Amino acid sequence: HPETDSALILTLSLSELTKKLQEGSLNPEEVFYSYMEKTLDLNKDLNCCTGILLESFDQMKTLDSNRKGLLYGVPVSIKENYGYKNYDSSCGVVINLDHPAKKDSILVEVLKKQGAIPFVKTNIPQALLNYECSNPIFGQTLNPHNPLKTSGGSSGGEGALIGGGGSLLGIGSDIGGSIRIPASFCGICGFKPTPGRLSSQGLSSIYRGQKSVPSCAGPMARDVDSLALCMQALLCDHMFSLDPTVPPVPFNVQIYQSSKRLRIGYLESDGYTQPSPSMARSVREVKALLEAAGHTLVPYRHLNLEYALVELVVKGILADGATTLEGSPVDPSLRAQIVPYALPIWLKKTLSFLLKPFSPRVSVVLGGLCGVGSIQDLWKQHTAVEDYIQETIAEWRKCNIDALLCPVTGPAYNHLYCGKLTSAVSYTLIFNLLQFPAGVVPVSTVKAEDEEELKHYKGVYQDQLDKFFKQAVCGGEGLPVGVQCVTLPWQDELCLRLMKEVEQLVKQSKA
Repeated sequence: HPETDSALILTLSLSELTKKLQEGSLNPEEVFYSYMEKTLDLNKDLNCCTGILLESFDQMKTLDSNRKGLLYGVPVSIKENYGYKNYDSSCGVVINLDHPAKKDSILVEVLKKQGAIPFVKTNIPQALLNYECSNPIFGQTLNPHNPLKTSGGSSGGEGALIGGGGSLLGIGSDIGGSIRIPASFCGICGFKPTPGRLSSQGLSSIYRGQKSVPSCAGPMARDVDSLALCMQALLCDHMFSLDPTVPPVPFNVQIYQSSKRLRIGYLESDGYTQPSPSMARSVREVKALLEAAGHTLVPYRHLNLEYALVELVVKGILADGATTLEGSPVDPSLRAQIVPYALPIWLKKTLSFLLKPFSPRVSVVLGGLCGVGSIQDLWKQHTAVEDYIQETIAEWRKCNIDALLCPVTGPAYNHLYCGKLTSAVSYTLIFNLLQFPAGVVPVSTVKAEDEEELKHYKGVYQDQLDKFFKQAVCGGEGLPVGVQCVTLPWQDELCLRLMKEVEQLVKQSKA
């Protein structure tokens, strides 16, 4: 298509693009080849893709049968762990190669039914267990804003591809911040819905059967309207009939478009990981904008966060003592994280005891890595998770808040720090445990004064982990910084509505 104005096509937002495709002023082939070419170019620099889905070329020929679909003619990127017929979903683990999916995952099927064209699979960290995007099969993905920085993970290929302009809509998954952290690091929007709102049938995971901290699928895009349109497209009768375990609740456009004044809780620091200066500043700036727009903002604190992170999250996700992870060559980015997993339980317990006076955080995490021990203990652990969720909901009711504004881990790290810094995902991981919908919106960039302030960073515990965090985020001037918006379970549309308002207020403040 030599006459195609690819540069123009690539600047269109998703809502502008779908309008032009549906009215026929653009044809799907022009859009498809524009994005395919951009993606191939970008991949040379960022290594964000694991493979082109060659069937997408055939799908072009039958596309007109789905002309009424909400995503008619839109090229969509998908994370490597999504089932796509005849393609591997290796999760970056060598022993999973050469086991192609027998059929499409349900969300891929629904995307196609809505007229979208899944065209490329994107990179992930090994075993989806880290937020540095690197594995022994496909190598390391780089950040689109600075190659010396990571794109985040586990949906890091998606973050890099969308942040670099090679895709305008992607589908990721999130168990501890895996959509929100790459969105933060790459300067895009990402949304983790309530678990169970979207089907996860056909998504591969290393930890199938783990119930304490549920994983969920969600959209990633350049703006919030694109996330909302994607949710609207996926929450359709076709998905509800393919997966009867998903509640048949369509997207509530009225709530998304509402302009009701809200009462919003906010926190600058979670008291476990001291935020980087740019993280805290972004929350302060957005709080001021929301107050000026007529919303009420009230301070909020998490309940007993350290207990929740160690006793409920670490012991829940690694209830087996991390034995499921054995038997594959380990990527360098994961080594610092994996080494303690492999230690015998008696040694973990001994080290946990010895480290208690010097490094209380590392001590309790080592204790958590021992797992739960017995089936009775696992049941107790599940009960404790249920209690913690109910206590948190009661706390929200007591504070009388509709939503929460808080930091998201950022800015993008220097390479090889994510494996050493699992503690820093406290900002995102807590909402996976709580099963609250949460999304990230980019609102600022790191300024010279943030870098200056970082020199005096001490951290909450002033331990080795705090030193690592300071080293990980340094040299970030100019990188994007986001904030996180959160609501109670099943209030996904309200969460997106707050994200949209934050996006608009920030845009107006810069105009």
